[in-house]
Amino acid sequence: MNKLTVLKIKFDFDGKKNVIYPVILSDKNEVVLIDCGYPNFLPLIKAASEVNGIDISKLTKIIITHHDFDHMGALAEFKRLYPNIKVLASADEEKYISGKKKSLRLQQAERIYDRLSEEDRKGAKRFQNFIASIENAEVDECLKDKDFFPWCGGIEIVATPGHMPGHISVYVKENKTLISGDALVIENSKLAIANPQYTLDIDTAKKSIEKLLDYEIDRIICYHGGIYIKDDIKQALKSIKR
Repeated sequence: MNKLTVLKIKFDFDGKKNVIYPVILSDKNEVVLIDCGYPNFLPLIKAASEVNGIDISKLTKIIITHHDFDHMGALAEFKRLYPNIKVLASADEEKYISGKKKSLRLQQAERIYDRLSEEDRKGAKRFQNFIASIENAEVDECLKDKDFFPWCGGIEIVATPGHMPGHISVYVKENKTLISGDALVIENSKLAIANPQYTLDIDTAKKSIEKLLDYEIDRIICYHGGIYIKDDIKQALKSIKR
């Protein structure tokens, strides 16, 4: 039986309440986690999985939508505890996840540092150090746009660059669900493009949203915001402005 489970992970980060929504896809052979949270989040994800009747030790794969710290932060931790897990990500993100190249988020933070006030630089330096501390992990399989796998009702990889150059989303064919990573967020009950401050190429991000109009989507799961269900999702996508 194919199952899609949305995990609700509540936590404090930098003194603020926060929530993320990783997803687990499962069938009789596969248990696939999509994005794995911040560093040291394995216990939180394990606990949320158990509440939903999922044994996290049965994980077969982790798909990383992009290399931001809140999406791959616990990846090395998962691989250490469960070494048989296969890690999948786009070819454009692999070099950053594996540590072959410096994180684009860190590069962005370093570029703007000299433009900050003296007061803001302390916090900015802490942020840089935090990003630099994220553990890398090897990617076992590189994904590309339109890759299709029969697991869990059939999933298609959708290249949705913009937030990051190699960002991917996952479309679950059986229940017409898009798992959007950070290609989309929910703000004030509406779909939006993720904060432009953290979207490296806003024009490309908009084109990625247009591309989603080609898919029959009944539900969108946003890593930041949760589940979006409306009668006319295509119109909601067309209405996005940023």
